[in-house]
Amino acid sequence: MSDTLNQQKEQIIKLLKEKSVMKQDVFRNTITSFEMVKQCVEEIASELNKETQAIDKRLIVSSSETNNYATQLKVAGDMLEFFMHTNVFEFEKSHAMFRTGYVKQNEYNSYCGIINVYNFLSDSFKFNRLNDLGYLVCRIFINREMRFFIEAKGPIGIKYSSFSSEPINKEQLCEIINDLIIYAITFDLFTPPIEQIREVSVNEIQEKVSSINLRTGKRLGYGTSASYDEDSNMYI
Repeated sequence: MSDTLNQQKEQIIKLLKEKSVMKQDVFRNTITSFEMVKQCVEEIASELNKETQAIDKRLIVSSSETNNYATQLKVAGDMLEFFMHTNVFEFEKSHAMFRTGYVKQNEYNSYCGIINVYNFLSDSFKFNRLNDLGYLVCRIFINREMRFFIEAKGPIGIKYSSFSSEPINKEQLCEIINDLIIYAITFDLFTPPIEQIREVSVNEIQEKVSSINLRTGKRLGYGTSASYDEDSNMYI
């Protein structure tokens, strides 16, 4: 075997030993974290439902596991969908994390698995409104050392904006999920301008009535307190 082939083989083995093994570690940690998420979702749903049923029987809080990589938390009119991506991701070198001592110490610390959290209207699932919109409200990143950070709207995004000093645990995840519930409940349903929905054909209205299929999302629904963005033609 030539020197070139030997060098290539050594390089491949080195990459497999270091980078591929690291990615397997990240995936395992993300799976472990998502299992904790599912436990938190189930426990939070059970505890909240006991409280809400004493207040008003119409306030339903429940959980449902969609598959190994997705689970749902229904809180009255809101649905939080937790979805774990099965791949491992790296960040652009311009990302702020590359200026931290933690990542400078070992760039493999920057590779992460992702748990995405989306906010939908629970009626979108109840009435099978497949055109309805959901909104990405949180991304939880977990690395090879089980340390995490979060990208999210509001205070939770600031609170967890850099890698944690300790591995993620179930209590932290339950706190994060509670914060997301609070955000979802306060993230209100707004209506589009009347000019956008003033005209409708007979065929369209029949379809809407028969399937309850009017496209809806939290920024396409009903309300009065939003500002209108002319570029996107919707309230924001």
